[in-house]
Amino acid sequence: MWTRRKFVVRCAGLTTGLTMGGHIAEKPKSVAADDVEALKFLSRYQDCVNRGLQWLAKAQARDGHWEAIGGNYPVAMTGLAGLAPLCEGSTPTQGRYSRNIEDAVEWLLSRIQPNGLIADVKNALEKQRYMYGHGYAITFLSQVLGEENDPRRRDRLRRVLERAVEFSARAQTRLGGWGYLSAHESGGFDEGSVTVTQLQALRAARDAGIPVPKETIDKAKDYLRRSSRVVRHDPDPRKREAGIIYSLQTGDGDVRPALTAAGIACMFSAGEYDNELAVQWINYCMRHIPIKAVGLTRIGHDEYTHYYYAQVIYVLGEDRHAKMRPDLAELERRDPEQRVLLKWSRYREVVFEGLRRSQGMDGSWDGTGNWGVGPVFATAVYLTILQLDKATLPIFQR
Repeated sequence: MWTRRKFVVRCAGLTTGLTMGGHIAEKPKSVAADDVEALKFLSRYQDCVNRGLQWLAKAQARDGHWEAIGGNYPVAMTGLAGLAPLCEGSTPTQGRYSRNIEDAVEWLLSRIQPNGLIADVKNALEKQRYMYGHGYAITFLSQVLGEENDPRRRDRLRRVLERAVEFSARAQTRLGGWGYLSAHESGGFDEGSVTVTQLQALRAARDAGIPVPKETIDKAKDYLRRSSRVVRHDPDPRKREAGIIYSLQTGDGDVRPALTAAGIACMFSAGEYDNELAVQWINYCMRHIPIKAVGLTRIGHDEYTHYYYAQVIYVLGEDRHAKMRPDLAELERRDPEQRVLLKWSRYREVVFEGLRRSQGMDGSWDGTGNWGVGPVFATAVYLTILQLDKATLPIFQR
């Protein structure tokens, strides 16, 4: 597993191995071949990343928050946007975007409510869907906690995160999911996209050393399992296709590609890489989420879908899918032109180029879908995807 420190060391090692022409002169012994390849690939898109980060920094409000179109979802946007400069390698105290991160942290910490909810209660639209922002804020602040050296600020971060996690546990529905509001305020309504946001947030908090009730995690994972529906049958369980429905409480029977990709990411976050259900979900996503030039070819809710699907394929790497589906591996062995396996190198070849071509002149990306949140969301998501190979954040490491 890479840490931020390891990444910096490896970047330094790679730099010393470059000639003036930018070619690898001699591979440093401390750098693995796969790492060198990843860093070489990243260098092709560094200008794209830099322009995006510069735009995101300019889009930040003076008080430290980011917001969607119309001033909406400030907590959610701040939590998501804050991850992009963290992925770059900046921290609250070091790096080009340290001030942006520090300001975002302070703004979020000041939004903690007496009950532990992190929300901007004055924002009318976010007030109706505060669990999204609460989850993204936990994820962001959990990544910051490990980089904070000041004892007083670290203690403050820890206390806020502990209260926030306690609120998430109380907000969980009896079925194990989460809705736009707490279970008490929503009458027990649950919804898949909020559930995965909360589950990933709790994993981030736990990895940062914040106590998370095991029962809360177990109930959430069970919720995802119970939300799964088989859509393509096969005698071999590993060849079946299954997807996740919108809501377990309402019994919405339509499986959704975006939620299914998010569910896989959550399973992987929990360390369940060879879970039979995860394999079935991957089978479904392969059919319904085409790996095309993202940003140029629309599939609906592109940003949300690929925010999680990219994480999934990044974890799969180059050989994990072959171990899940040996039949597909054998098919490729016999005919390499088939390219039926999911591989991170194949994904980024197509997706990264699509992102570069669809990036605006100002460095941002436009949002898609009917959520209408705009360029802050899209830019934050795509910058995270473009920087996954850096592995600077625990939440996005293999």
